[in-house]
Amino acid sequence: MRSVGASERETQNGDTVACANQKGGVGKTTTVVNLGAYLALKGRRVLVVDLDPQGNATSGFGIDKSSVTRSVYDLLCDEATAEELLVPTRIDRLDLMPAALSLAGAEVELATLPQRERRLSRALAPLAPRYDHILIDCPPSLGLLTVNALTAAGSVLVPLQCEYYALEGLSQLVATINLVRDHLNPTLAVRGVVLTMFDSRTLLSAEVRDEARRHLDGAVYETIIPRSVRLSEAPSYGLPIALYRGDSKGAEAYRALADEFLARGRRSASAAVPLVAPRPAGVPA
Repeated sequence: MRSVGASERETQNGDTVACANQKGGVGKTTTVVNLGAYLALKGRRVLVVDLDPQGNATSGFGIDKSSVTRSVYDLLCDEATAEELLVPTRIDRLDLMPAALSLAGAEVELATLPQRERRLSRALAPLAPRYDHILIDCPPSLGLLTVNALTAAGSVLVPLQCEYYALEGLSQLVATINLVRDHLNPTLAVRGVVLTMFDSRTLLSAEVRDEARRHLDGAVYETIIPRSVRLSEAPSYGLPIALYRGDSKGAEAYRALADEFLARGRRSASAAVPLVAPRPAGVPA
């Protein structure tokens, strides 16, 4: 694999990245919220799209989910335009497209609509030139919402929890990525794998880190996100870590991740993580 800089498509139409992993609790929302915040603080124009019915990215920016009257659900069902859904956040240059509970029913409704896998891609297209980066927070599943995100995205960022069984479901995600490449989005690239919730006190975290780096052929970011009380607390205050505790270890990690994200650029469209994910030592088959 080789890393490449911003492609011509990115320069003209923004850089759309789906943050995906069908396993819940691996740090997808935490990564989208905090990476987006630091990219904006570095002067980039950022849009965060909350595609998860749980709406945690929405509340992570201090927006009451129960007060959201129109959301990504309305966008997917052609009841609102992307422009109408933009909500400013407390961070300059960072906008949010919020989620609401109604999004939970979108999978069922999308199944009967034409071009059901491409509706997000079509809806976001007019906004792309306005932003340097569009970050999509995917739900913890590989259903139609995630497929819509992968079809709309130029690349995929995969948070990988440094804990038991974290690597086990990676092959299923990779298979979905390759299916989307084959049938819907041939230029979809693997942006990289971000190791999250790393606990330096445990042997298992180190094993997951080492196995991921050994088998994923350079796709793993050097920056590792530690397990952090401050990162866990920040969403309850409706703040990214940069505004909640910018001097914490979690803040330092996401600041470094933003630097590495920008330095790496979008990975080659031919880059792919292996179809069979590695298994850390000691994890039973």
